[in-house]
Amino acid sequence: MSDTPPLYLLRHGQTTWNAAGRVQGQLESELSDLGRDHARRQGEILARMDLPEGLGVYCSPQKRTRQTAELALGGLGLVPRFDDRLKEIHLGAWEGRYYADLTERDPAFFEGRSTLMLCLEGPGETLDDMRARVGAFLGDLDGPALVISHGVALTVLRGLVLGLDIEAMEGLGAEQGVIYELRDGAQIVHR
Repeated sequence: MSDTPPLYLLRHGQTTWNAAGRVQGQLESELSDLGRDHARRQGEILARMDLPEGLGVYCSPQKRTRQTAELALGGLGLVPRFDDRLKEIHLGAWEGRYYADLTERDPAFFEGRSTLMLCLEGPGETLDDMRARVGAFLGDLDGPALVISHGVALTVLRGLVLGLDIEAMEGLGAEQGVIYELRDGAQIVHR
């Protein structure tokens, strides 16, 4: 999507479920202490950046992204609009379960697969579903945007903007506590 305006992307901070190895998907969980630190760090990074005029601010409506928005944007005067298309991938029957338990039940499926591939090949939304949902969001943008969302959703979004296949998307990273900037067909990571 070469005509995409500059984007500033924040993955939510670590949650208690991330720390416990529990599958979240579209279920709710709270930021951990480390996750609150991640969000505050994102706010510090944003405060140092020269953000463009007319910046749209969008956020997944899930609890962990709302908490991240409050901490990262609170001192900057930026107020997000919530958009369901930015929710995390739906993971069906896996949601709320522990990765360790799922791996024990089906070791062959889990062996050698990244978290991204597990989610996209799991029992919920597919890569095509995610491309359609996130692509619709991107298609509605009319200027530069700051987006607070989730690991898989933001990886698919970056893949769409950068024109990447699934194998290349796996190399994009899904760090918490950083800002991913997409501009002119490239990704810049601000720490």
